[in-house]
Amino acid sequence: MKRKELQGLLLEAPYDALVLTSEVNRRYATGFHSTAGAVYLSAKQAVFYTDFRYVEAARAAVTDFEVREIGVGRSYTAAVNELIEQDGVRTVALEDETLTHAAYTRWATALHATAMRLEDSVARLRVTKEDDEVQKIVAAQRIAEQAFEEVMNDIRVGVTEKEIAARLTYLMLHYGAENMSFDPIVVSGANSSKPHGVPTDKTIAAGDFVTMDFGCIVDGYCSDMTRTVAVGHVTEEMQRVYDIVLDAQLAGIACCKAGVSGREVDGAARRVIEAAGYGDAFGHGFGHGVGLEIHEAPTASSRSEGLLPAGSILTAEPGIYLPGKFGVRTEDMLYAIEDGCINLTEAPKTLRIL
Repeated sequence: MKRKELQGLLLEAPYDALVLTSEVNRRYATGFHSTAGAVYLSAKQAVFYTDFRYVEAARAAVTDFEVREIGVGRSYTAAVNELIEQDGVRTVALEDETLTHAAYTRWATALHATAMRLEDSVARLRVTKEDDEVQKIVAAQRIAEQAFEEVMNDIRVGVTEKEIAARLTYLMLHYGAENMSFDPIVVSGANSSKPHGVPTDKTIAAGDFVTMDFGCIVDGYCSDMTRTVAVGHVTEEMQRVYDIVLDAQLAGIACCKAGVSGREVDGAARRVIEAAGYGDAFGHGFGHGVGLEIHEAPTASSRSEGLLPAGSILTAEPGIYLPGKFGVRTEDMLYAIEDGCINLTEAPKTLRIL
């Protein structure tokens, strides 16, 4: 529950109350997942409105906010207006980054107070992970790693990419995941040159690389990892590219710490790949933030201007992709601290030939 941190925004910003309606920010505030609801927070009141489908569970789970049922036929804006009038609120901050323009306009027009843009205030809070958030991300990562170890027994000649993706999904759910962080990426052979390729009916063949990018959710928080394995044998080029990617990742990890820019971290890895002659084959960034969303701040790319905050979690996932041949990516999750970073991923990274 993040009520205290969110109320801190009211002390710093020029608005009297804030209203959170996006699913991710409602969950950040209350710790409760629902597809419908609204959070109202002022200096006087902290209320979570939701509908009949969720209210019983919400009252059992949410402690920092008063849980109220919206009622059949009543709008969230009408309910929030009652609170605004009780508090004498004149200005209300609405999410402008996570709402559509139409939704923002609808709320701004309906409220009995002047609407202001919340901008990225909640996102900035979410960047720094508290201990309980880190623990949830680590728990999700351990489930993903357990699934990875077990799925190694299923990767063999004749099995399809879709079958491996389905098996990963089943195993993560079996070992306690709430859901997937995203649809697993499983690509093999020439398909592995597609960084975000979709699993197909292609069967795995001897001499293929198999790249798997996957993660799961525990109590709302995501994990993310990628491993590339080989089936049967590898060529000298495949081994060389695999080693270059790993060296690049290790260089980025060595550079990663709070107070360093994402661009610097990306550059440390990118220079290794460029020096090996594969610069054009690494077309995405080194990493992205992970938390309640699989892609959130901060980022580590050639365009990243900001410094990595202490307590932020980001991925380390350089890759080399050779169209028509193969691709390699290795991905861990890093917890940035003042004097370096803690690698939250325990899965081994030496090339496994199955």
